[in-house]
Amino acid sequence: MTSLKQQLAGEGAILAPGIYDALSASIATGAGFSALYVSGAAIAYTRLGRPDIGLVSMTEVADTIGTISDRVRTPLIVDADNGYGNALNVQRTVRLFERAGASAIQLEDQTMPKRCGHLQGKSVITAGEMAGKVKAAVDARRSENTLIIARTDAVAVEGMESALDRARLYAEAGADVLFVEAPRSLDQLSYITKELSGTRPLLANMVEGGETPISSAQMLGDMGFKLVIFPGGIVRALAHAARDYYASLAKHGSNAPFSNRMFDFNGLNALIGTPEMLALGETYAKFEGKEDAA
Repeated sequence: MTSLKQQLAGEGAILAPGIYDALSASIATGAGFSALYVSGAAIAYTRLGRPDIGLVSMTEVADTIGTISDRVRTPLIVDADNGYGNALNVQRTVRLFERAGASAIQLEDQTMPKRCGHLQGKSVITAGEMAGKVKAAVDARRSENTLIIARTDAVAVEGMESALDRARLYAEAGADVLFVEAPRSLDQLSYITKELSGTRPLLANMVEGGETPISSAQMLGDMGFKLVIFPGGIVRALAHAARDYYASLAKHGSNAPFSNRMFDFNGLNALIGTPEMLALGETYAKFEGKEDAA
């Protein structure tokens, strides 16, 4: 598997879908994606059944990274919110997430508690404090292949020019990728790439129904973005399907009317690799040492 750092040095934009557990990671990997985005919002939605308002803890995310990295080798871009505290908390977060299997760690400049970048009412820390947190993250990582992504939410709070100034400062502090969150138009997306081109690779975030107009990875890549994420799309799709499934079961008392929209027992086992796992177990059950073989 090509590292995320190597991918960023290549041609074209990287499309990273949002995931939230080992199952979604394995399905996304099977679809051919070369990088995955471990979404803090998606973890909040699925693990807590709650909104993305800073309720998920550092250890809950680390546990999620660990189960995912045990299942797939695909590079993981991990949403670390605001680092769960000050610069020293950021360093602990980076060390923990890196050990768990993160290939890139995204930090944002919101205050605590943070909230989804496409919700209203956000507030940000000073640019200097965030730059210090970025520097702390860079100092804490053990491998230069572990990338630090610096996100600014200042567009909604201080305006676009302030957000761009913050991004430049975060690059000076050592950020490997820059992420200006929630631009409100295609013109603003284009302006970001124009102003920050050549500074660091740029990330664009696509949130269905959010502040930023939905665009394709191809279009965003042509604009100059190097990394495009669709972090919460999978949860929105699953929630829609789950609502319809439960309504159908409640109405009919059977899954028969819904059967063409779901895997059966054997289909799901094939998807998650049950036959292969059972076969692997058998190879260990039949192991014979030299003395036993004699």
